[in-house]
Amino acid sequence: MKTDDFDYELPKSFIAQAPAVPRDSCKLLVLNRDGSIEHRVFRDIIEYLNPGDLLVVNNTRVLPARLLGRKPGTGGAVETLLTDKVAGAPDTADEQTWNCLVKPGKRLKPGAHVEYRKSGSDEGPVILSAEIMSIDAASGSRAVRFTLPENIAEVEDAPATVNDAIHAVGHTPLPPYITEYHGDDELYQTVYSKREASAAAPTAGLHFTSELLDRIKAKGIGLATVDLEVGIDTFRLVSEENAEDHKMHTELYSIPEATVDAIQRTKAAGGRVIAVGTTSVRSLESAAQEGELKPCVRKATSLYIMPGYEFKVVDAMITNFHVPRSTLVMLVSAFSGREHILNAYEEAKANNYRFFSFGDAMLLL
Repeated sequence: MKTDDFDYELPKSFIAQAPAVPRDSCKLLVLNRDGSIEHRVFRDIIEYLNPGDLLVVNNTRVLPARLLGRKPGTGGAVETLLTDKVAGAPDTADEQTWNCLVKPGKRLKPGAHVEYRKSGSDEGPVILSAEIMSIDAASGSRAVRFTLPENIAEVEDAPATVNDAIHAVGHTPLPPYITEYHGDDELYQTVYSKREASAAAPTAGLHFTSELLDRIKAKGIGLATVDLEVGIDTFRLVSEENAEDHKMHTELYSIPEATVDAIQRTKAAGGRVIAVGTTSVRSLESAAQEGELKPCVRKATSLYIMPGYEFKVVDAMITNFHVPRSTLVMLVSAFSGREHILNAYEEAKANNYRFFSFGDAMLLL
């Protein structure tokens, strides 16, 4: 299977630079299994949901994972993006080690140090220190060890822990293709987000308002949660000529027992499990790989869903329009068919839909 099979042309003018306000006022393209298409507004999605159906959302929250710092001595600017914690490394009040994407990467080799001041300012005391520990040759990411400076006790209103310091210096990370947004960072969080754990938002859920969710629940549609910690693969495209050669980065997901019970009741009663976003899809399908769906806590998955995959849990999904040549285009193609997806994307462009994280939505039935 060639990666080029999942490519399409997208002029930059189609890339959404700001969210729809209100959230549920964005466009909704409904793609049926036979390839037929309907054009609606997102709040109309309730018309496609039946009593007894179950929505499953990823309730992870985006970390303030974008840190702006300086190299001591030279003062060179450094941008650090936290993606996920290094497994097995110390994780205490005084020390955390993260896998990170860094700029400028060529200058930040193992042993290099970075200093961070509150809110990325160039003035004031340093409240967070970092050391580059190692480099992953495949992804280019760095393992970065974060600690509090030795003189932190002398700093007025100093953070008490490394986690506090990260929140004091960090910003909500927006994808690199969003370059013009200067609005409320909370609009890059879902209204139901809970635990901070992700480097990027589960963007299909951004379209829901609290009022729309209340209407959905009042109609007799259930709501259940999973928790997938969105990591580095969100920022990587498939560069290999053959799509099968791409290596998925491991991400951690959790599925509560209440969600497993809700899915089993829904299936038994003839309802549909409707995943909100590809991260919810990966969580549910990963949990079902051993046959029986079971609850789990922070279990690792590198499940790679592409055409030919047989879905075991998900009956329908809500998603956005994805980056060309990405594993996400492959995932939705596995569900609806590659030709149907690429045709729907062309139809969306013809009708001035907005693409990617802040863009419009699709309902795949």
